[in-house]
Amino acid sequence: MSRIGKKPVAVPEGVTATVEGQTVTAKGPKGELQFVVNDEVLVKMEDGQVSVDPRDDTKLARSRWGLSRTMVSNIMEGVKNGFEKKLEINGVGYRAAMQGANVQLSLGFSHEVIYEAPEGISIACPKPTEIVVSGIDKQKVGQVAAEIRSYRPPEPYKGKGIKYADEMIFRKEGKKK
Repeated sequence: MSRIGKKPVAVPEGVTATVEGQTVTAKGPKGELQFVVNDEVLVKMEDGQVSVDPRDDTKLARSRWGLSRTMVSNIMEGVKNGFEKKLEINGVGYRAAMQGANVQLSLGFSHEVIYEAPEGISIACPKPTEIVVSGIDKQKVGQVAAEIRSYRPPEPYKGKGIKYADEMIFRKEGKKK
């Protein structure tokens, strides 16, 4: 049984949520998002809360139950507060700078890497060694942060590269004589 799925999703203040068939739509101060729930799961709106239940007792329906509830919760949180991921750049000469809406990354390659932000995502560089990716769609924010990190993932010997702000890099000991 899903422990997450049992809990109904409360609609926060300032957010209007509607359920039409299998589509949950949330409109808030940051924007509007919608999520189409899988057919294995039944979604309904009752007294200011969105509840999610499996249609039957199959393994597939139970596995989609918790996922659907979390996705509905994420769109409610996204339109209310939004999401952000912070990236840190470590390494001599490694830096990031804004170039209009795009990010220009100097990562030790023979060329500059220019990353174009997709629609709905805003990227900021408060410091040359810090990148902040923010938006209302949690999946998109995470995907953009992962794509930026993939240009130069952190290496285990010196820790050089782009890492998430909350990520721990396990350091390895170098060669011994």
